[in-house]
Amino acid sequence: MFKYTKHNLKKLESLFEELQYTVRYEKGNFQSGYCILENKKVVVINKFYETEGRINCLLEILGTIAFTPDKLSEVSQKLIKQIDNPNTTDEEEIESTTVHPS
Repeated sequence: MFKYTKHNLKKLESLFEELQYTVRYEKGNFQSGYCILENKKVVVINKFYETEGRINCLLEILGTIAFTPDKLSEVSQKLIKQIDNPNTTDEEEIESTTVHPS
């Protein structure tokens, strides 16, 4: 299950870094809490948001960005899977990848 922790926020920030986006926390009049500068690959998020708000903004932005997960690090690929299927636990993921002999 995906939790709203500072650790997961750091993982998301690293994922954006791999996608060559700069994540900045600034104050300003954001309608939705964030602003994306596509030409410069900069994501600006309202700095007054708590961890949960920051994560929600990054997840929302991630859904709008086109990228190939295969080109990301193993840690980022695992994070993407965790985001896409939040009900999967680490144990279920390990069990599903275990090969059982016939």
